[in-house]
Amino acid sequence: MKRLLLLFFSMLSLTSMAQNDLKKTSFTLNEAISYALENNYAVINSGRDIAKAKQKKWETTAMGLPQINAGLDYQNNIELQKSLLPAELVGGNKGDFVEIAFGTKHAMLARTSLSQLIFDGSYIVALQASKVYLKYYENNKNKTDIEIKEMVINSYGNVLLAQESIAIIEKNIASLEKTLNDTKQTFKNGLIEEESVEQLQINLTNLQSTLQYNKRLLDITSKMLKINMGVDINQEITLTDQLDQLTAQNLDMTLAQNNFEVKDNINFKIATNFQEQKVLEYKLERSKALPSLGANLNFGYNAFGNQFQFFTSNQKWLNFSNVGISLNVPIFSSLARTSRTQQAKIALDQANTQLQEAEQKLKLQYASAKSEYEYSVEDYLSAKSNLKLAERIEKKQQIKFKEGLSTSFDFNDAQRQLYASQQKYLQSMIYVINKRANLETIISK
Repeated sequence: MKRLLLLFFSMLSLTSMAQNDLKKTSFTLNEAISYALENNYAVINSGRDIAKAKQKKWETTAMGLPQINAGLDYQNNIELQKSLLPAELVGGNKGDFVEIAFGTKHAMLARTSLSQLIFDGSYIVALQASKVYLKYYENNKNKTDIEIKEMVINSYGNVLLAQESIAIIEKNIASLEKTLNDTKQTFKNGLIEEESVEQLQINLTNLQSTLQYNKRLLDITSKMLKINMGVDINQEITLTDQLDQLTAQNLDMTLAQNNFEVKDNINFKIATNFQEQKVLEYKLERSKALPSLGANLNFGYNAFGNQFQFFTSNQKWLNFSNVGISLNVPIFSSLARTSRTQQAKIALDQANTQLQEAEQKLKLQYASAKSEYEYSVEDYLSAKSNLKLAERIEKKQQIKFKEGLSTSFDFNDAQRQLYASQQKYLQSMIYVINKRANLETIISK
């Protein structure tokens, strides 16, 4: 009995875990954006860039901290180097020389060194540069997030557009099939010409072809959305927002009335990072004219012998230690240092000019995006009004056509006008959503 209960609870636990592992498959637009900002491939890698930049910053900081190194050197003198000494020093004849070998066959050195940078102008600049380096990748991550948000909004809207187009076309096909069947009956009774039936058949075939195209388009746009979100393209997801709801949410003219702050734009921040980089490069070249000061401490042991017995108790080790300070003072470089400094100064002037240019271009982009968004709202309201008119006209022409008061050509024109108005209305909604997203991207909201 206990085993059965244990097995039951184990299976219950596994079932619960399996349910927790199920991925979310339905998304509102905001949920799709949030999911993409965590799972999009570019977002993930931009986060890794920040992690690398943080490690790079510490690498630079560590250059000015104490450095400890240890080593072990072994030398085997296969043939000792010989020198000549006057023979009389060893009891020989004056004027003769004897060969003397100095050293031992084996030598070993165990050493440890401690070094510390005391002052170096380039190190100070490097610390400042590492902060700018990190700030650049943080801004780049922010830019990636903003771009991914706009991409998800656009692709989410395109999926809804394809779905709405399919729904409207299927509704039109159903309505046209009914009209075609009624017209065929009227033709059989001899009350209408065959040309009217053929014209409706052509319209129906065109609608069916358009339907198949939009179904294929839905598959492509869905896969594009999944890629932007970081979802496997074979995984099924459901979009819970409606196109008309999103359009209503994006009808906010106050957004276009706010003052545009260029300094808040992410591209301007990145351009500022580039200008700061040139400032630091200029400071780096100037810092090379300053002295540098460092200190070091060395400690070690030497051992010698004609037999390899360094790791025995009989081996004698001779210790040594020293401490030193190193001062390097640049004096004259034949104006090479001055030339590099001037090059850095010119590059800084160029960066300043590019920053000014970027500011003016961003102001122009904002004005253009603002104008396009305002037009998209006006175009949407116009398309919505025209669609209602087209629906009334088509309905009237359909009634007249069935009663024999209107020709098939007049009815066909009314249908084409209705279909065009339907697509125009759908496109105007997407236009509002996309242009709102583009405006928010420039504002970096």
